[in-house]
Formats: sequence, C-alpha cells, structure tokens
Amino acid sequence: MSNLHDRVAWVTGAARGQGLAHARALAAASAHVYLTDIANQIDTVAYPMPTAQDLESAAAGIRDSGGQATAVRLDVRDPNAVNKFVNDVSTQHGRLDVLIANAGICAFSSIEEMSDTQWRDMIETNLTGTFNSVRAAVPVMARNNWGRIIGISSGAGRGGMSHLGHYGATKWGIIGFLKTLALEVGGYGITSNIVCPTTVNTPMVMNSTTWARFRPDLDAPDLNDVRPAFTGLSPLGVPWLEPEDVTRAVMYLVNDPGLTTGTVLEVNLGTSATRT
Repeated sequence: MSNLHDRVAWVTGAARGQGLAHARALAAASAHVYLTDIANQIDTVAYPMPTAQDLESAAAGIRDSGGQATAVRLDVRDPNAVNKFVNDVSTQHGRLDVLIANAGICAFSSIEEMSDTQWRDMIETNLTGTFNSVRAAVPVMARNNWGRIIGISSGAGRGGMSHLGHYGATKWGIIGFLKTLALEVGGYGITSNIVCPTTVNTPMVMNSTTWARFRPDLDAPDLNDVRPAFTGLSPLGVPWLEPEDVTRAVMYLVNDPGLTTGTVLEVNLGTSATRT
C-alpha cells in the first residue's frame, strides 16, 4: 500500500459498513480522512440507518488506532451543504485528494407500486448525492493536478434485479456518470473509477426486511435461511463479502499510478477483483 501522508480523503456514507472500512484503510495509509454521513433516518428506508453517535464512534475508533479522522454530519442530497463542506476542507488543508462516493440506501418495491417519494429518495441519495460530491471535489483536485475518485456501484448496476428498479437505476447511473467524468478530468491528473460489489455483509443487507424479500415463504427468516439465496447470486458461490473485501478493490484504485480510469471492478469474492 502506498503512503498517503499529507493526502486528504473523503468518504461519504462512512458511519459504518463499506464506508467505514474504506475510511479505516485510507487512515492506515496515513491520509487525513473525513467521514461524512447523513446519520439520520430516511422514511422510505425500512432498516435502521446510522446515527450521529455511530458516525462519531467511527471517527474516534480511527483516531484511537493512531489515524487522522474527522466526522461531519452531511446530507449528500443537499448541494449547498456539500459545497460548504468541501470549501471548508479546502480552506483548512489546501487540498482534497481522494473521494470515495459510497453513500447509498436500498429499499424494495415493484415498479408499479413505487411511490414518487421512494423513487426520489433513492435517486437523490445514491445518484444525485454522488453527483453533488464529485462536482464539489473536482475543482479542488484539479488545482493540485492529482485526484482519485471512486464510486461504489453494485452488481445491480450491471444487471437488473426484481423489486430494485430504483436502486438499479442509480447504480447503473453511477457507472455512466463516472465513466464520463474520466474523459473530462484525466488531463488534471484525476482518475475516475467504479467498484461493483456483490452482496456485502452490512446493515443494508443483513436485516429482517431484506431477508423477508429473499424468503417470502417464511414468516421470520434468519441468516441461515437466506444464505442459499445469496449464494446463488454469486458466480463463485460466495454468499456475501465482508466490507474489507470491497476495500481492497477501492485501495487498488486509490494506489493506481494514474494509468487506470473509467473502469469497473466487479468484486465477486473476497480475494478477487476482476477488471471489466
């Protein structure tokens, strides 16, 4: 792993799960990491979202391990708040080097039953939130002629999944958006890439609402009940990844010397990150 000393990194949706794993790895590589999260519940999300305490604890854990971490509550749906945050970081450090656009939600609905609010919350959080974050970060990176932007998409961004039309739309959109970005910012020394994980062991997936979707034949399915269903989604027969497995793909792109951009890494197994 390269040394990111004096680099400043920003991870959205970092209070737990994948985002926290990415933040820990960046801090371990000596970057000063900003962890942002909405740290509040969105009404159309059925599982409990992280709290302000979760976010503060995430950053404190990194600091306790010797890393540099700052927690900031931030709703990536709000462009004014995002712009202010990036301006504050730039004012304090004079730079922003790495953006991991990880913030996202998941919810289930058939298309014909999907409400306007369900659609809007998903699009604004996953896709518009990525846009807001990237748009704010690019000028700061360009001034220093170096940057690494990595968006977290999903296997659902490579193929449709039933009752996840709004989620899939955002994850497909992230791919198209960041591939286009790669063409626009390469001349500034900024790379733009995408990671598409399969199922990951995070609270977004490991909750009773998700399990019930995979086993509607059971009143209260548990993890063992849904394991075969998750296993069937992976070509390698692996039911789910750990967040740190995805982080390995993320850090591969962070550490890239500037030769890889506009690519998608599909992560199907903890020890495998296949470029497509």
